[in-house]
Amino acid sequence: MEKLKVGILGGTGMVGQRFISLLEDHPWFEVKTIAASPRSAGKTYEECVGSRWKMDTPMPDGVKDIVVKDVSDVNSVVDGIDFVFSAVDMSKDEIRRIEEEYARTETPVVSNNSAHRWTDDVPMIIPEINPEHTDIIGAQRKRLGTKRGFIAVKPNCSIQSYAPVFYAWREFEVQRAVVSTYQAISGAGKTFKDWPEMEGNVIPFISGEEEKSEQEPLKIYGHIEGDRIVKAALPVITSQCIRVPVLNGHTATVFVDFKNKPSKDELIARLTEYEGEPQKLKLPSAPKQFMRYLTDDDRPQVRLDVDFEKGYGISIGRLREDLIFDYKFVGLSHNTVRGAAGGAVLCAELLKAKGYIDKR
Repeated sequence: MEKLKVGILGGTGMVGQRFISLLEDHPWFEVKTIAASPRSAGKTYEECVGSRWKMDTPMPDGVKDIVVKDVSDVNSVVDGIDFVFSAVDMSKDEIRRIEEEYARTETPVVSNNSAHRWTDDVPMIIPEINPEHTDIIGAQRKRLGTKRGFIAVKPNCSIQSYAPVFYAWREFEVQRAVVSTYQAISGAGKTFKDWPEMEGNVIPFISGEEEKSEQEPLKIYGHIEGDRIVKAALPVITSQCIRVPVLNGHTATVFVDFKNKPSKDELIARLTEYEGEPQKLKLPSAPKQFMRYLTDDDRPQVRLDVDFEKGYGISIGRLREDLIFDYKFVGLSHNTVRGAAGGAVLCAELLKAKGYIDKR
């Protein structure tokens, strides 16, 4: 099969690097173009990034000699490629504008950014949960005046360790939840070398994260009405988001109430047996097991569990009854794989499988 030619917008940052790392030897996609800020344009990718390469694996040889383009030179960037991943570092207004500019060149945009997450006709997708939200793309294309171009986004990294869990338990009707997330520094695009003051430190504030943690699951659980996605009314979620001295892996502690209280065995069965469209379609990056339950009292742990299913799987543990809420549990997800670039790659695979992304 001839691979689709991919461009990475914002390819020099941490999420852009993760895209490039994950797409090395991908069976469907091949990185052909990398775009970044004007100060990087004209240099090879290796010259631009060099010692700033933050992945554990080496920089792929196939991208080292790619000459980086100016992300604002849209027509040059889209020349000869089939779609783009977006991880640009700009203001939200600038991101909204430039992603729509790319889409209007008839180039599908699969974005890691938050700027379009609340645009009414832009699907915000966790592929195992709401693949049907791709149906809104027709309405978006009508608004943009495109036949092929559109924007799809993945949700925030902080919700990955509990939003899928609530969905697997939907038959019991989750009513309310209290969520605290303990978020890795790579979520801020940092390593300990970049951010030494995080060693042995905890920061009890991450700008914008709590609203995203509370509201984004509701759009994912929502439904399409006409030319917009309407968010769900429940569950009511309140959250706190804390930065902790961990490189990769967001942990969540969750308290949850149900309308119809299930047994612990029922809850565990729904998690471990859950299968979404990526598993049924056998998409290249889909984890064979989306969610697993760990019975040891001291699991999940970042060191032991963050790379479950190559970072695409979610680990749950310590499910037990609570004195105030019905149950409580701990969840763990890889924030830059499942929660960022990997989630977008899986989204693009779903969009290709459903016919929304194809050869130009």
